[in-house]
Amino acid sequence: MRVVDVRTHVLLDPAYDPGATSSAQDTIVVEVVTDEGIVGIGETDLNAWIARACIEAPGMHTMDRGLREMLLGRDPLDPRALWDELYVGTAMTGRRGALVHALGAIDIALWDICGKAAGVPCWKQWGDTARDSLTPYASLQPEVTSYDAYVESMVAWGVRAQELGFRAVKCEATFSGPYVHKGLYGPDEQVVEVAAAVRGAVGPELAIMVDVQYAFDSVERALAVAEALAPHDVFFLETPLWVDDLAGYAELRRRSPVRIAQGEWLSTRFEFESLISGECVDVVQPDIGRVGGFTEALRVCDFARRAGLVIVPHAWKTGISVAAAAHLAMVTPEMPFFEFLPAELCESSLRKELVQDELVFADGVLRPPERPGLGVEIDADALARFAEAAEQLVRDRYAKVT
Repeated sequence: MRVVDVRTHVLLDPAYDPGATSSAQDTIVVEVVTDEGIVGIGETDLNAWIARACIEAPGMHTMDRGLREMLLGRDPLDPRALWDELYVGTAMTGRRGALVHALGAIDIALWDICGKAAGVPCWKQWGDTARDSLTPYASLQPEVTSYDAYVESMVAWGVRAQELGFRAVKCEATFSGPYVHKGLYGPDEQVVEVAAAVRGAVGPELAIMVDVQYAFDSVERALAVAEALAPHDVFFLETPLWVDDLAGYAELRRRSPVRIAQGEWLSTRFEFESLISGECVDVVQPDIGRVGGFTEALRVCDFARRAGLVIVPHAWKTGISVAAAAHLAMVTPEMPFFEFLPAELCESSLRKELVQDELVFADGVLRPPERPGLGVEIDADALARFAEAAEQLVRDRYAKVT
């Protein structure tokens, strides 16, 4: 089998809102095409236009090669070896960040090909099964422009998630820092108010996580919020400090009564080694695309397992990333939950319409994926519609410039 093409699709929700700090509004889908007609699908989470450039750009020399051109003509059935070759071959541009994120989409697509060729779901290629069902958590981020409406919507969505059978939810409660959503700036106490309101509405049975998205500029601020959250039985506090402040994370983890989670932005196992070896977190959160695909995510999970840490991957994208997280969970016993952006509780049409997957949610769990590969099929009409929206955005932006 040989790779004969690598196709990239930059997609945009036509209702894209620049005031909504949400990467679920756009995506890049990568298709790796083989000479035997098998097509692998992958996705990653970064600016989709930048991801496309990382994949399609021609290489200039032996240590600055192009991802697409390196793949053409290669056998796709050994993703681990290809990952190492692609990583080294692009090292002067890559090593971390955007190029590794783009490599992640390719790696997911390669494992999809392997599963389809073997007639098994991706997870059956990686070792022993860790579970017979999957427990997703619902990520909640209402699209409103006032604090009162935000709390009201968050509580309503939390109750709705519980009614749908979810056993866990994550509340995005970001009122300071770079990720403030819809301009909803406010005091740190509002983080606790959101968590308390949801806890009061859903009772003690539902697990609640809180994501403040790099909101705090000091350990003391983060610790004050963690201590105030503790009485509300919060499972973890996500990304309270800037991603690179490893010393701050280590201190906060030592002092916090609530588990500390981080890792969604990190790329490669090497960045996670620094996070884990520094005893910076209780919960490791690799994003499968961003970290470098299944190949690197599995390596990170092995490292986290040996350190005795909990693993809860990040998956704020379309059904492709959700399916990827489900496959990883099937072989990761340290993963009590994985992120699930339910179509009923989100605004993104990309999440709702781009793919058809086999994941069936009932009684709080998902059945294991059983179709070959990822088990995901792209809706061709939706793909064309979202691609046109992306092209129109570029036309509009350049029209303003000229």
